[in-house]
Order: sequence, then structure tokens, then C-alpha cells
Amino acid sequence: MRLPVRAGFGRFLILVTVFVCAACGLVYELELVALASYLVGDSVTQASVVLSVMVFAMGVGSLLAKWLRRRAAVGFGAVEAVLALLGGCSAMALYASFAWCGQSRPALVGFSFAIGVLIGAEVPLLMTLIQRVRRQDPGGAVADLFAADYVGALVGGLAFPFLLLPAFGQLTGALVTGAVNAVAGGALVLWLFRRDLSARSRWALIVTDALVLALLAAGAVLTPSFERAARQAVYGPEVRVAVRTGVQEVVLTGGRTRGRPLSLFLDGRLQVSGHDELRYHEALIHPAMAAGPHRRVLVLGGGDGLAAREVLRYGGVRSVTVVERDPGVVRLARRDPALSALNAGAYRDPRVRVVTADAFDWLRRSAAYDVVVCDLPEPDLTPSTKLYSQEFYGLAERVLAPGGRLAVHAGEAGPRPRAYWTVDATMRSVGLHTVPYVVTVPPAPGGPTTDGPTGDGPRDWGFLLAARDPVRLGLAPHGPRPRSLTPAGLDAARRAAERSREPRLPPSTLMHPRYAD
Repeated sequence: MRLPVRAGFGRFLILVTVFVCAACGLVYELELVALASYLVGDSVTQASVVLSVMVFAMGVGSLLAKWLRRRAAVGFGAVEAVLALLGGCSAMALYASFAWCGQSRPALVGFSFAIGVLIGAEVPLLMTLIQRVRRQDPGGAVADLFAADYVGALVGGLAFPFLLLPAFGQLTGALVTGAVNAVAGGALVLWLFRRDLSARSRWALIVTDALVLALLAAGAVLTPSFERAARQAVYGPEVRVAVRTGVQEVVLTGGRTRGRPLSLFLDGRLQVSGHDELRYHEALIHPAMAAGPHRRVLVLGGGDGLAAREVLRYGGVRSVTVVERDPGVVRLARRDPALSALNAGAYRDPRVRVVTADAFDWLRRSAAYDVVVCDLPEPDLTPSTKLYSQEFYGLAERVLAPGGRLAVHAGEAGPRPRAYWTVDATMRSVGLHTVPYVVTVPPAPGGPTTDGPTGDGPRDWGFLLAARDPVRLGLAPHGPRPRSLTPAGLDAARRAAERSREPRLPPSTLMHPRYAD
């Protein structure tokens, strides 16, 4: 066939298109994995679902592409237009499904399959086109195509976390990727293979690509309004702060005078609720502080400053080190009037030192502390699993000063007793003596307590107090008096925990985590 350029340059343009399309395809995959992990949780499961469905669908797409090989140029142009639209809008559709339908997994599987089919159809069509430009042995053509494909995947994989997410965010980043995909595919077909198209096919592709680009541009313009509407659908109408830090999305709702109590959400999960946080933080902090010396205290997590607030109520405290991986949460705890009032200005106290670090890494080089508090996300969340492992508690035990104690929030004992007692078994496996206790979550005014925007909340908080020697669960007789705890209440909490005990559970390790449902 006749080309507008020399065959060698035409072949080069096809390989460049393969490179661009492969980069876009991998961005779509990573976008689905990242957003599904944020919306659904358990990143291992979500990554497995997306990748396995997409790889299977790519095989289906390769088979279906055989029916398009006779009109490979038109077929490739149509595939790229549809792929650009579906891939570009996939993140927005997934978020909308979660916000307004309360369920995103069917949309996740559907988009993974559809995008995989279209990606799978690309290489057979491009193989046909490159052979039409200049004949070469099939092995050499396949090697060239896959080399460009793999290099493009590398660039797309690196561009997603280091360029697209920081510059555009998840929704706009997917839309920009779709636009690049549409331009690359359309330009190749409409210019290099324009003599291979009938006038009708040419205009059909021009109109289709223009429409796709217009829809993607409209999506980019409407993204801020869409995000606001979706957040209101998820969190309610009183969203005051919604920021994406370098670590996670942070949302604050309520906290105004005569309004709803303040709530803090991290990646869509409720971490602090103003109506019940006092009961949680008093139950986490006061038994550990009452059981021995507490001059030096280490708080792992707790960037909201609420655990530090309770620690600072003890006059004998000389230093409090808060290790928080997200400086954005600490910044809000310092500056937001409602959250700062709730933590009683804990970060203004000169005894408090904030360290931005991963809790696991920090324990490797930490000094000795009288009290170590683990105010960390649930153990069933994949990124948090290592913070409930045998290796982690081995490091925590090593930094305990003589007579030191370790206080851990270990998830929900009632709904998920196996995970809770696995934390207990893991702590015991490093030589710690533990005392379990479970505190009931008080009902929210006007409705049930929630653990995230879906409304399916925990019915209790499970805690563990640990030390090298046997430790007693109680409150300091002459220390600050908790407003929600009594000695009798703690004794009842200990008995409540024992009623759900699951014996002889193996510990969780980095190589064999045991907290998945």
C-alpha cells in the first residue's frame, strides 16, 4: 500500500503508537486498582481481581480481533476510540457507583473486562498494520511490537504515581490518559493509513474521535463539581475539608456550632467521630498510663492529636513522641479549629514531638519508652497488616523500658473475633503478657455508629494491654479521672473480651499474614 512517508518511518510511527497505547493501558489498570483499593479496601484482593480479569479479557480481545483484521486500520481506530472513552471515564464511573449505589465491585469487574478486551485487540491489529507497511519475518515483527509495548508499560507504570496522581488526581488523570490514547490512535489511522480508508470510514472516525475528546474534556471540566456531589452523597452535606495528601484522602465533616459532631475520614473510612472518640481514646490510653511509669510515651499513629491529648493529662509525662506517616493529618490537627479544639491543642504543648515516618521503620531505630501506644488502622487493611505482625511486636517489645507497657487497638472483637485474637496470639508470640478488653461503641445520636460512609459500623472496640511481665488492668487511683471509664467498667470490658476468646491461633508474620476474612 502507498504511505505518505517512507516505510521505515511509517514502521517507526506504528511502534511509537504501540508505546503510547501500552502506557495508557497500564495507567487504566493501575487507576482501577488504586481506586478500588481506596473504595473497597484490601488492596491485594482488588489488584488480584483487576489483573486476573484484565488478563483473561485480553485473551478474549485477541481472539475477537481476528474478525477485524481485514479492515485493520478502521478496526484499530474504532478500538482506540472506545478504549479511550471507557478507560478515561472508568475512574469517574467507579466513584459514582460507590457514592450513589453503595457498591463498586460490579463496576470494577465490568470495566476491567471491557478495557482488557480492547487492550487485547490492539496487538493483533497493529501486527497486521506493521506488516502492511513493510514485510518482515513474523518473529521479528512480534519482537519489535512487544518491545515497544513493554517499554510503554514501564513508562505508564512510573507516570501514574509520580506524574498523573500528583498533577491531576485520580479522576482527571484517567481523563487525560484517555485523551492521549484517543489522539495517538486516531492520528496513526487518519494520517498514516488515510489512503486505506473510505471517505465514509474516515469521517466516521473523525467524528467519533472528536466526540470522545469532547466528552473527556467535559468530564475534566465537571470533575470538581462531580467530586463535591459524590462526597456529599458519601459523607453527607456537612463536608468542610476534603484534601488529598501525598498519602491518602482526608475528609472532615461537621464540627460547626449547633451542627453535627466532627468526623474525620481517611480514605473513606471513619477514624474519628466527635460523639464517641472520648470513649475510644480513654479506653486506649488510661489503662496503659495507670499501670506504671509514664515519663516517656510513644504514640504510633494518632496524627489527629487525640491520643496525645489523653496522655498529656498525666502530670508525670515528660515527653510524647507522635509518629504519623501523613503530615497532612497533623497539619489539620494543628490548624483546623474544630479538630484543634477536640484535641485540646495537644500539638501546642512543648512536650509533644511529631515525627513523619512509617511506624515499622521508626521502631527499628527508636529509644526506650515507658508506654507505647498503637493507634493504627484496622489489621484487616492490607497496608496495615505489617503493623500487627510478629516482627512489628518484636520491635515494639524491644523499645519498652523496664516496666513499660504496650497498648494496642486491635480491631473489632465481636464481629471479627478471629482477627482480634490473632493480634493477641501474635503479641504473646514475642514474649509479651497480654490483657484483652472490649469496650462497647455507644450509639450515635439519632442513629447507629458508623465505621465509614457505608453505615456498616463496628459494635465494639477491641484493645490489648501488654508488658513483659503480667500486667493489671485498671485506672490510676490518684491520676486524672476518665469521663467514660470506671474500674468496674474496665473489669466488665475484660470479661466481655474473654467470652469471645479463640485459643491456639497461630501468630501473623510478614510472610504469612493472617488477618484476611
